[in-house]
Amino acid sequence: MDRYIGRRLDGRYEIIELIGVGGMANVYRARDAAEDRIVAVKILREEYRNNEEFLRRFKNESKAIAILSHPNIVKVYDVMINRQYQYIVMEYIDGISLKEYIEQQGVLKWREAVYFTVQILRGLQHAHERGVVHRDIKPQNIMLLYDGTIKITDFGIARFARAETKTLTDRAIGSVHYISPEQARGDTTDQKADLYSVGVMLFEMLTGKLPFEADSPVSVAIKQIQSIPRRPRELNPEIPEGLEEITLRAMQKDAHRRYQSAAEMLRDINEFKRNPSISFEYKYLYEPEPAEISQAMARQQKVPAARHRAAVPAGRGARSSRPAVDGEPEEVVHKTPVLPILAGVAGAFLLVSGLFIFWMFYTHNPFESVEQVRLPNFVEEKYSTVNQKYGKEFKLEREDVPSNDYERGVIIDQVPKSGRRVRKGSTITLKVSSGSQTVVMEDYAGMAEDEALSKLKSLGLKATTSNINHPNIAKGLVIKTDPPKGSEITTDTPVTVYVSMGAEKRLVPVPDLIGLDKDEARAALTMAGLRVGTITTVTYNQLDPDEFEEEPEIDTVIAQSPDAYGENDTGRMVTEGTMVNFSIYGGDSSVVRLNVRIKLPKLDRKVELRAEMDDELVKKATLNPKDEGEWVVTFSSEYVSEEAKIYIDGELFQKLELDFVHGTHTILRDYTSDFVDDDE
Repeated sequence: MDRYIGRRLDGRYEIIELIGVGGMANVYRARDAAEDRIVAVKILREEYRNNEEFLRRFKNESKAIAILSHPNIVKVYDVMINRQYQYIVMEYIDGISLKEYIEQQGVLKWREAVYFTVQILRGLQHAHERGVVHRDIKPQNIMLLYDGTIKITDFGIARFARAETKTLTDRAIGSVHYISPEQARGDTTDQKADLYSVGVMLFEMLTGKLPFEADSPVSVAIKQIQSIPRRPRELNPEIPEGLEEITLRAMQKDAHRRYQSAAEMLRDINEFKRNPSISFEYKYLYEPEPAEISQAMARQQKVPAARHRAAVPAGRGARSSRPAVDGEPEEVVHKTPVLPILAGVAGAFLLVSGLFIFWMFYTHNPFESVEQVRLPNFVEEKYSTVNQKYGKEFKLEREDVPSNDYERGVIIDQVPKSGRRVRKGSTITLKVSSGSQTVVMEDYAGMAEDEALSKLKSLGLKATTSNINHPNIAKGLVIKTDPPKGSEITTDTPVTVYVSMGAEKRLVPVPDLIGLDKDEARAALTMAGLRVGTITTVTYNQLDPDEFEEEPEIDTVIAQSPDAYGENDTGRMVTEGTMVNFSIYGGDSSVVRLNVRIKLPKLDRKVELRAEMDDELVKKATLNPKDEGEWVVTFSSEYVSEEAKIYIDGELFQKLELDFVHGTHTILRDYTSDFVDDDE
């Protein structure tokens, strides 16, 4: 069994179970006793405690994520690095890795892949802006919560970007299928290395395949440096062209051709989300990069000379002065006739120029006088009327465009504009209304608000949002639209998008927790629809004497926030799900407490029980011994031992000796036989 399970680190973190095994550390699910919450504790494995490299990486991770605070980066609560333990306490992620999700789904829908990628880039942008480069971005280090939230984890080999300038080389660390070419070569890395890894993950999500695979990690690394990946659309034709361009730009081997920041990549993704049919026209994505060209030239130079010589016909040109080697054909060198070729080129140029000049004079005689007229205003005129009246005077080109403001067949614009002086016969472009543009409303229910608004905008529709509660649809998702799905509308029709604010939260009363023990208080809050907040323990020395006339019972609630009563002692109402904090009494830290179970005589009637120590009342109660069987009394003392007495209806029942050192008690006198009903 694991040596940590069941132990409590530093008296606070109770290890429950092992949930992950890594290269240098193991991750456990644990309970934080101080905050009463479940956390993840990452503990450096024992075999690496004396390894300077792993200690450096572990400390580096703690430093890196300690300065980060972002919804898409795992939170860090505590760090401890000493001779005995090296651990990091983080938020517990109840979900699966993105790698597991990809393996389950095979190929992700492109909208889902974009949704995940945006969250990853936002987290990386936050880290990069604070000088932290992750260097091991891969789906195994991306956690996916059940609500679709992404969390970046494992900054174990992260570096601070400002330190990179001090290091000329670095080891190729990271997962070989996702590392950038500069990491594979062992060169200096910066934030662009993380963006390359994001590109590989996006490739994998969209196609279900890794861009480079081989029999060994070394072979994969070489492919990362040298090989060009297949275009994602070859593997999955449903990928939009713009998204393919984003993926390939992020995966450019030359870092200068890659996205220079997470913000830059996010801008392109946002443009794509607004218009999924966009094409960025990054033509260089499909061109060989400089390194590949130089490699190709090097391969060309290594071609054996015999191959070139074999292509030269024998008997032509001057012979080489180098003597032939036995069995090798003599090398032949051509003498190129330069002057005749130049003369031919010049003659062809003069001929083409002459023909061009003749054509220009024939079609557009500059010496011919052409009448110029002032161009009329054709806008708001019927095209048929203008064509009939001016069709012979000008060359009219018609361009039909949809318009909600003009009837079909009416001219809405012209080029050149009216009032300009033009020659008769000039080309006039007329934009003619083809009538109102109609759109069939799609089903936007369940879609994210920003995505729905972006799609409506791309269709030329003007939409407004209305936020309402819904019992089943999550906050931020579309409930319905008005007009509803299937409606055929014009682009000037206003559209209302109803967005869910989540289930309506009702007002509930705050229960009075004062005097309840911790478990009873928890149950009362749960029954009321409220959440348990921070539980604080107050000792005897911390009590306010003006507030407490008598010492409260141990482990009972002595204060709560918010309290159960508002102004004028009216019951306080709060929103369902509100967090309630409370304090419990912990007693005097210097006093030892001893719980004693008193076995009661067989009496079938209610009796008054009284417990005293040092002739002072400790506890009293009224109960039926037959129903209860025993009575528990808590004695407290600063001394090693004390004597206590138990009375039933004012008569001595037992005399006890209490041992506060060992937590035991001894019965000195027992009068049980005197307390038996007559019918027994």
